[in-house]
Amino acid sequence: MTTVTLPTVPPPPQSHAGDDRRLPLPGRYTVATGRSLVELTAWCGPLPTLRRRVALARADLTVPADPEPTEHAEHAAGDEHPVFRFEFGDRHLTAALTSERVDESPGHLRLTGDLDVNGVAFPVLLRLRVVKRSDDGLLVVGRARLPYRLLRRATGFRLPWRTPATRLRLLVAAELA
Repeated sequence: MTTVTLPTVPPPPQSHAGDDRRLPLPGRYTVATGRSLVELTAWCGPLPTLRRRVALARADLTVPADPEPTEHAEHAAGDEHPVFRFEFGDRHLTAALTSERVDESPGHLRLTGDLDVNGVAFPVLLRLRVVKRSDDGLLVVGRARLPYRLLRRATGFRLPWRTPATRLRLLVAAELA
C-alpha cells in the first residue's frame, strides 16, 4: 500500500475592510450607450396588458468617499450616501428616478427614492440585484412596482385609454462603469 501526501491548500486571503461592499470604489459612474435596458409593463390582475421598451436617457451612480475615522464618524457617515439617478426620455415615459436612500444586503440593493413625473415626485422602491461588481463598475438588474391609479392621480401619467391597468412594473438593467 502506498501513502500519498496531498499538498496543503493555503487559506484564502483575509478580507480587507471594504471588500465586502456591494458598490464600486468611490467616484462617479455612468451608463454607456447601449449598455442598459428599461421596460414598462402594465398589469391588470395577473395579466400583462402592455409591454414597452423605454429609452434610458441618462443614468449615473455617485459613490461618496469613505469618511476618515474621527470622533464624529457616525455623523459624517450618515450625511453622505450613494446616489443613483435614472432619467427616462421617451414618448411613453419622461421621468427621472433619484434615490434618497440605498440599503445594502448580500447581493441586493434597495433604493428608496422619488420618480419625478411632470414635476411631481412619486415615492418608489426599486429593488436591484447586483449581478456583477468590480472596483470600477456595477451591473444591476431591478424592478419597481407602481400602483397605476395612484401614479395617475398624483402625476397625470396616463396609459392609452384602451389599456386596462392596476399596477405598473418598471424593469431596469444597467451597467454602470
